[in-house]
Amino acid sequence: CYASVHHCQLNISPLFYLLSLLNILIHLFILLFLHLHYSFFSFPINFFFFFYKNRTKSSRAKGQKKMGIMPRNRGGEGGIVAVDMLSERATMMRESVQKSQSITDNMVSILGSFDHRLSALETAMRPTQIRTHAIRKAHENIDRTLKAADVILSQFDLSRQAEAKILKGPHEDLESYLEAIEQLRNNIRFFNNNKSFKSSDGVLNNANSLLAKAISKLEDEFKQLLSSYSKPVEPERLFECLPTSMRPSTGSPGDQDSSSKNHLPSSHGEHNHGTDDTVYTPPTLIPPRILPLLHDLSQQMVQAGHQQQLVKIYRDVRFPVLEESLRKLGVEKLSKDDVQKMQWEVLEFKIGNWIHYMRIAVKLLFAAERKVCDQMFEGFEQIKDQCFADVTTGSVAMLLSFGDAIAKSKRSPEKLFVLLDMYEIMRELHSEIELLFRGKSCNEIRESAFGLSKRLAQTAQETFRDFEEAVEKDATKTAVSDGTVHPLTSYVINYVKFLFDYQSTLKQLFQEFENGDSNSQLATVTMRIMQALQTNLDGKSKQYKDPSLTNLFLMNNIHYMVRSVRRSEAKDLLGDDWVQRHRRVVQQHANQYKRIAWAKILQCLSIQGLTSSGGSNSMGVDGQNSSGVSRALVKERLKTFNIQFEDLHQRQSQWTVPDTELRESLRLAVAEVLLPAYRSFIKRFGPMVESGKNPQKYIRYSAEDLERMLGEFFEGKTLNEPKR
Repeated sequence: CYASVHHCQLNISPLFYLLSLLNILIHLFILLFLHLHYSFFSFPINFFFFFYKNRTKSSRAKGQKKMGIMPRNRGGEGGIVAVDMLSERATMMRESVQKSQSITDNMVSILGSFDHRLSALETAMRPTQIRTHAIRKAHENIDRTLKAADVILSQFDLSRQAEAKILKGPHEDLESYLEAIEQLRNNIRFFNNNKSFKSSDGVLNNANSLLAKAISKLEDEFKQLLSSYSKPVEPERLFECLPTSMRPSTGSPGDQDSSSKNHLPSSHGEHNHGTDDTVYTPPTLIPPRILPLLHDLSQQMVQAGHQQQLVKIYRDVRFPVLEESLRKLGVEKLSKDDVQKMQWEVLEFKIGNWIHYMRIAVKLLFAAERKVCDQMFEGFEQIKDQCFADVTTGSVAMLLSFGDAIAKSKRSPEKLFVLLDMYEIMRELHSEIELLFRGKSCNEIRESAFGLSKRLAQTAQETFRDFEEAVEKDATKTAVSDGTVHPLTSYVINYVKFLFDYQSTLKQLFQEFENGDSNSQLATVTMRIMQALQTNLDGKSKQYKDPSLTNLFLMNNIHYMVRSVRRSEAKDLLGDDWVQRHRRVVQQHANQYKRIAWAKILQCLSIQGLTSSGGSNSMGVDGQNSSGVSRALVKERLKTFNIQFEDLHQRQSQWTVPDTELRESLRLAVAEVLLPAYRSFIKRFGPMVESGKNPQKYIRYSAEDLERMLGEFFEGKTLNEPKR
């Protein structure tokens, strides 16, 4: 059976298959018949005969044993008859089985003969089967050939359809044009995989030539579409994207920047306000409906291997547009020499604008350009980074060149604050620059920006040190004649106060170059500046010939320092100890002034030298010298007092104590010493003078007159200014 089945499986002819199946069914029928015959007839008969024979013998033996009677011949005749009948029936059944077996043998013989005939028929049919198989194979080959021909013909048809669409160009129906290019690519792939065709080379050459023309037209379409929607961004549109507080105001025609009516707000004072939570909305450079088309075009160009052409077109179109946007905003490309030639006021103005230009460029223009690149070249990371780098490199260089020129220009103290402003904006934009200019293609731009930040920090730190040295070594020969606060003092104090508006920036600066606590470093630097100022003031005070003016000068300047520190954030940094210590220094200089300036005039009012030794120094009612006091000596004392006081009044009314509280305090301190002594002297010796000739010549002033005239001290009057 297995052989027949196997043989049947190997042959494909339907007739032979039916014959083989019939052969298998015959064999199965014979086997089934034999099995049923043996099981049904042979087994029941033999079993019944064996069971009955044994059963009869057993019953007979038991009966005889129970009755105690031996078996008898007569009584066993009936059992013998029954056995005989069963034996006859068994014989008949055996004969029936034998007949059935004979029939079975005959059937097997017949079927065997039929099997031989089937084998002969199979042998006779084999050549026909072989021929039928060959015909079937040929038919299948013909079908396959026809199908292959259909595929080839369809490829030719698709190629003709694609050619027609490509020759029309992409301008009318870009979507169909892109589909035609894709069809053409599939056509090229097909013939590349089936180069055995005789005409495949010619077809490939034609298809490749057509594809090259298609991509060339695609490049033109990409350039034309990109150029049509690439326009410079007007400043007004950029300003609308800024937060309200940063939008410029409209200037008057006489403003410094005559090239623009819009004036950006001053950068000073913004440094201490964080901008992390400020929302900037980058402008839309290319309409959203156009970006998908440009993306599809760029994708086709990349698939065609035209990456370099794609990058070049994008750079050539977008590069000048971005630079023009910055120029319209007011950005200039200035060299180091240009910066050096500028007056400080002009330069300071341009630095303030540069800070705003950097913020607008990074947060608005560059952010918008990066968004365009990311959407247009989605899926092509290297290309999007390369395009963004190529487009922005010129604009970034134009912005950074100005910062580099400032950082490399000659250092001066007034530049420290603008340097800190510039450093701060670079620090503010650091994370955004890192995000926008990511990727290998932008490495150079990114490093240039971070390099400028470091140079600004280095220059600011060096300028800070220069300032400390400049304060200590200031060689200004012009002394203030009235002893008021020296311009250097007010300059340094204002400088320090202004520095405290940059606390966070300065701390960042110290952390970048030095280790340790930034708070203590700032306090140390501030104390050094204050000490340098005091050292310089000590030197300047020695220019005065009048020691009293020297002390007045030091009192005024140190008091100004103390008052300024107390009213600023410097107090928290320098501490109460510094304040209290320098307040004592102010008081010491005030006491020194009072002692030196008024010692001689108070000596005129002293009784020493007017009386004889041991005298009572009392005056009689008649005004006569009853205690040995010389009227002439008293007159001389009063005359000297008048001269000295008038001299002091003339000079010290030109001196200045600018602080009202300190001025009143100093007048009061002088009055508390002078007026009691004068009243006592006049009361004691005035009658002696009044009794003589021309008493008003010697007693010119009453105590009230002196008090009034003391009120004119330290007012900073000029020589020609009339007395009050």
